[in-house]
Amino acid sequence: MPDRLPENAAPPADFTPGPAARDLLRRIRAGTLATLDRNTGHPFASLVNIGTDADGSPIILISRLSTHTANLEADGRASIMLAETGKGDALAHPRLTVLGQFILVPREAADEGRLRRRFLAHHPKSQLYAGFADFAFWRMQVVSAHLNGGFARAADLTASDILTDIVEAQALIDAEEGAVAHMNEDHGAALNLYAVKFLGAPDGVWRCTGIDPDGLDLQNGPLALRLPFPQRVADAGALRMMLKQLAEQARAM
Repeated sequence: MPDRLPENAAPPADFTPGPAARDLLRRIRAGTLATLDRNTGHPFASLVNIGTDADGSPIILISRLSTHTANLEADGRASIMLAETGKGDALAHPRLTVLGQFILVPREAADEGRLRRRFLAHHPKSQLYAGFADFAFWRMQVVSAHLNGGFARAADLTASDILTDIVEAQALIDAEEGAVAHMNEDHGAALNLYAVKFLGAPDGVWRCTGIDPDGLDLQNGPLALRLPFPQRVADAGALRMMLKQLAEQARAM
């Protein structure tokens, strides 16, 4: 029996595909990239590390010597699959397929520095080759997505269902680098509280790897978590108040 619901069937009442999809998009750090083979047109699948821009648009760092890069240069249409892993049947865990068009980000582009910083925060070992001349960042222009959360828990989604609205949030985007550094340098205990109290994670050296209007990304070695904010934040002042409020709530739990 297929996982996907029949047309016009109502999803389970406890199934909220938008938040579930956004969590996978922000939290899963590697996935399958499916490009169109430039010679045959067949789907060509490969494994890549994945990061996200401030709005959630997927970012990849790939070499122009790779087959998937040659495919994207010929036709930027592609999809990525982000899958949760765990014990038991792999198909029992949620996975998200995101479809769109990958666009090369030139090194001289105004936003290349932000993409580089955000990606390397999630993938610090990529520092070893990120500066090589044949490597470059590509960002996906999302068209749609499909979430499969298990039996009878599937949904087709639009780009706006999974991406973060960054309209009127440029002040926060500009402040992100400093805010992330400040949290990691001065508020490690608060980051650990967020992970343990709100997300049920084990104690550890949790670090902030990204902040956007909808939430905060946390990482401890191979473990990655997403802490959604209860309300949207759009500037440094609102972020400061939000993080203080969350820390106070976590200490009281």
